[in-house]
Amino acid sequence: MLLLAPEGRVALANSASETFLNVSQPVLVEKGWEGLFPDDSPLRSLVAEARASRTDIAAYDLLIEFIGGRRVRADVLIGRLPDREGWLALSFQPRAVTSLVDRQMGQQGAARSAVGVAAMLAHEIKNPLSGIRGAAQLLSESLDEDGQELTGLIISEVDRVRALIDRMEGFTDTRPPQLQRENIHAILGHVRRLAEAGFGKNIAFKERYDPSLPLLLGNRDALVQAFLNLLKNAVEASPPGGAVTLTTAYRQGLRVRAQGTGARVSLPLEVCVIDEGEGAPPAIADHLFEPFVSARREGTGLGLALVAKVVGDHGGIVEYDRREGQTLLRVLLPLAPEMAQ
Repeated sequence: MLLLAPEGRVALANSASETFLNVSQPVLVEKGWEGLFPDDSPLRSLVAEARASRTDIAAYDLLIEFIGGRRVRADVLIGRLPDREGWLALSFQPRAVTSLVDRQMGQQGAARSAVGVAAMLAHEIKNPLSGIRGAAQLLSESLDEDGQELTGLIISEVDRVRALIDRMEGFTDTRPPQLQRENIHAILGHVRRLAEAGFGKNIAFKERYDPSLPLLLGNRDALVQAFLNLLKNAVEASPPGGAVTLTTAYRQGLRVRAQGTGARVSLPLEVCVIDEGEGAPPAIADHLFEPFVSARREGTGLGLALVAKVVGDHGGIVEYDRREGQTLLRVLLPLAPEMAQ
């Protein structure tokens, strides 16, 4: 947020605006904000219109271009100060609030769809698979080498499908998770050790944690599985010699409507898993957390869908973002009610 005096100068800039504009408050106060944007910037026009019309203005999902080429989509809100004639408050919300709500509802819908599909497949397919595998094993005992090769192929494919069904059964438990106070850094440390001992043994891991974060209310096993999936996704997307970074932070101000109650819930606890890969193809970037959507040819599209389900069960949101050559998978979670006050 910027506080603009009647003559247009910046009287005050909060720390979030310094980060968003990439300029310190002293520089903004001395040199102003207009020089950060081209002459034809819609932001300039909106501020001029607000001054001329003496009305509050809101522009949602506005594409803002900076001098130098950086582009950001944001909600822009321009409001008058009722007790100070001519003064304006110019605020930016880098991610449209409406898109966050839509994403939250979309992830809940995707999770419900995954539950239904998983339950159906587990019931209709898993049991017959045992019969098919057993029959193939019996047949192989009476066949020559070529026949045994074919039955071996049947058995391996049955095992592959069964493993897929086993993964999908993670969606079928619709019971509310059993929650207790958890330290997010203890969970992330455990996940990192698992990764370093297995799929991430050839990747460098980095950590940037906020040590002052309060405890959250969560299910440890479910969160371990979710962050393990995020870490595995990041490792698989990383180039040779790349690194995966884990970050935590406390973000004030982000609130969404809770499912069922309609009450607004704060999601201040942020966990990011960052990799240096190429990111998801644009065609599927908005659907990464839906079941059976994957950027990899060999992927099942269930790992991130399971993450969305677990995070949704905790009342949170998971986001995909691409920034400065890096891919961010961001998890936003609420605190326990008594901790969030």
